[in-house]
Amino acid sequence: MEKYNFIVVTPCKNEEDSLPGLIESVLNSTVKPKMWVIIDDGSTDSTPEILKDFEDRYSWVHVIHGIESERDLSFHYSEIVDSAIKHSLNLCTKKNIPCDFISLIDADMYLDADFFEKILERMDKDPNLGICSGSAAYYLNGELVNETGRSQNPIGGLRIWRTKCFEDSGGFPYSYSADSVSNVLALLGGWKIMKYDDVIAITARPTTSTEGYWKGYKTRGISDYYRDYHPFYVLLKSIKYLAKNPYYIGVAYLSGYMHGVFVLKEKIDIPEVRCYYKNKYKEFLD
Repeated sequence: MEKYNFIVVTPCKNEEDSLPGLIESVLNSTVKPKMWVIIDDGSTDSTPEILKDFEDRYSWVHVIHGIESERDLSFHYSEIVDSAIKHSLNLCTKKNIPCDFISLIDADMYLDADFFEKILERMDKDPNLGICSGSAAYYLNGELVNETGRSQNPIGGLRIWRTKCFEDSGGFPYSYSADSVSNVLALLGGWKIMKYDDVIAITARPTTSTEGYWKGYKTRGISDYYRDYHPFYVLLKSIKYLAKNPYYIGVAYLSGYMHGVFVLKEKIDIPEVRCYYKNKYKEFLD
C-alpha cells in the first residue's frame, strides 16, 4: 500500500529522446503514483509508439492523444494541462482512486528515485503547503548547471499541488505563464508555496531553450505584459537580460512586451492577480 495518494500528469510533444528516461525514473521511484496520465499533443516522431507500449504494460498509465499542432508554451499549453488534469480527476472519481496530490511533470525531466517522496513528505507534515516543486538542472559542456530562480516560487514542470489547493485556486489557469499565475492564485488563497533546491531533477534542456532563446524570451515579454507587470519592473528585467549571454535575449524580451502593448492589447481578467504582478516592482525598492 502506497504511503501517498498522488497522480502524475505529463504533457508531451516529440519527446522520443527524453521520454524513456522519465518513464524509467518514475518506475524506479520510491513512491509510485496511483495514476499517470500522459497527453501526447500530436507528436510526429516515435513518441506515440513509446507511449502505447508503456500504457499496454501498466494499468495505472493512461495516454490521451491530442491533435498535431505547433509547439506552444502559452495558452495552448494551459489548455492541454487543464484538460489532462480534469481527465485524471474524473478517472479517479470513476475508479474510486484517492487523490490528495497532483503532480505536473514535464516529459524532458529525469527524476531522482526519492523526488516524489521528499516533496510529499514535507507537504504531508505541513498542511498549509499548497504547491511545492523541486529544482531543475541541466548539463552544459559536461557540467551540471542549476537553473536559477526565486526559492519560494515552484517551477512549472516539476510541481506538486495539494488537490484541495488546486481546486480552491480554480484549477489550472488559462493564461500565459500559467504556472506562475497558479502560484499567485494559491498565495492569494492563503496557501504556502515552496521550491526546494535540494530536490533536483535533470532536464534535457534549459527551460527557455525549449522554443529557442529568441522565441522563449519574446514569449516571456508578452507574458509580462499580459499579467500586467509595471513598466518600471519590465525595464529593470530588460536591463538584466541585456547583461546576460546571449545578449539578444534582452531585445527579444522587450520586443515581446511591445508586442503585447501594440498587438495583443489584452491582459489577464483576474483583477487580484493583475494587482499582485503590478506591485512586484516594489520588491526592488525594499
